[in-house]
Amino acid sequence: MKDLYTLRSLAGSLQNMALSNNVIRPINLVAILLSIPVIGAGIWLATEADNSCVKLLQWPVIILGILILVVALARFIGGFWRIHWLLILYLVAMLILIILLACLVVFIYMVMIKGSGYLAPSRAYLEYRLDDFSGWLCRRVRSPYKWDRIKSYLSSTQMCPELNQSYRMAQDFFNAHITPLQSGCCKPPTECGYTFVNPTYWISPINNAADMDCLQWSNDQMQLCYNCDSCKAGLLANLKKEWRRVDIILLVILVALIWVYLIGCCAFRNAKTEDLFRKYKQGTYT
Repeated sequence: MKDLYTLRSLAGSLQNMALSNNVIRPINLVAILLSIPVIGAGIWLATEADNSCVKLLQWPVIILGILILVVALARFIGGFWRIHWLLILYLVAMLILIILLACLVVFIYMVMIKGSGYLAPSRAYLEYRLDDFSGWLCRRVRSPYKWDRIKSYLSSTQMCPELNQSYRMAQDFFNAHITPLQSGCCKPPTECGYTFVNPTYWISPINNAADMDCLQWSNDQMQLCYNCDSCKAGLLANLKKEWRRVDIILLVILVALIWVYLIGCCAFRNAKTEDLFRKYKQGTYT
């Protein structure tokens, strides 16, 4: 009777396993597809001009996405050909990758949580202070060597000259919603009290002592406020906006990967049940 009960239990488990495998096959494909947004997010960051200058975390994201793809393919091959050691490798490697991805999501959130802009009096655009950002981000732009390279790139773009074409009158410019980089690099800080001539030409400061950036401002169109801390802060604010989008994508992928991983664990357990049932049929089960 005991053997009959055991046989029925194993048969029931095998039926559940067969039903589960019908779900596992498309889930394996989902795990492979989940790596694509991670790789895509890293490539998108690498092609963004500001990220390519600062070179923060785009390569870790790309590498992590590639590793997820490789491990998911290992799971797919192991499940298709019933290669036991590949399934074990998948469970161990994917757990490590999920932990690394979770750490990356938390890290990005922690370093990007600081640094919100503030509204200057009678202005529609935001202004930014470097000290408001996390120390880790600030260190990426405070090095003179690094900043000279970034500044050289920024001064070669059209982000400041295009403001002169878009805004002729002072009030139109004050009511404009310009980018963080334009706010920090193309004009002096509002508290300096400069008088508007055009978006990149300002005269007669009232309070040069209000901020060190007031002394850094130059009407030389190749200099402007590229040496200002406000320009560095504007760059970080731009990075923050882009990285927050990526962090949301990575968080969604993380949740989906955990779901896929748990299903993979169930599939592995069911495969072991099938193996026990086969051994029982062959008379080798003890």
